[in-house]
Amino acid sequence: MAESDASLVARVRLGDTAAFEILMRRHYRVAYFVALAGVNNDTDAEDVCQDAFVAAWRHIADCREPDRFGAWLVRIVRNTAHNRRDYLRVRVAEPIESGGGVAGGEASDARALRHELRGQLMRALAELRPVQREIVLLHDLAGLRHAEIAERVQVSENMSRRHLSDARKRLRALLGDYATLEPDHD
Repeated sequence: MAESDASLVARVRLGDTAAFEILMRRHYRVAYFVALAGVNNDTDAEDVCQDAFVAAWRHIADCREPDRFGAWLVRIVRNTAHNRRDYLRVRVAEPIESGGGVAGGEASDARALRHELRGQLMRALAELRPVQREIVLLHDLAGLRHAEIAERVQVSENMSRRHLSDARKRLRALLGDYATLEPDHD
């Protein structure tokens, strides 16, 4: 049986880095998707997670409910993502498209299509309200149930379901033809 978050937090407070590593592995996936919902970019989401875990380590004594470490961490991630988004807003620049050399064939076509689909999805996700984006990512990608989402996002289970339904409708409308494409199962 896995050790509880409360027990691990107690060990971390005593300086046990291995216990903190267990907490990081246990909560990274959810933290990443919350960060991604906040900054809408893979690289920045990873940076947000790293910064949030460092902050959690430094402030572990401030975790008043160790049995709810995951919810406490999500608040840190959300705040870190918010700060990162503000920072990025100041230094926004258009990326230079890389030529990447000449590539042909079906493999490069499939990669190009996946890249295009991912770009469309990221743009559509950016159009959602932050709470909807977070719930979609936590439910559909992290695989959390509505009870877990409700605790982390601090809404009721019914509101979690409602936000998910509204977000999916909005995504279908935003994605148009992309919403009906079948995934390529190579």
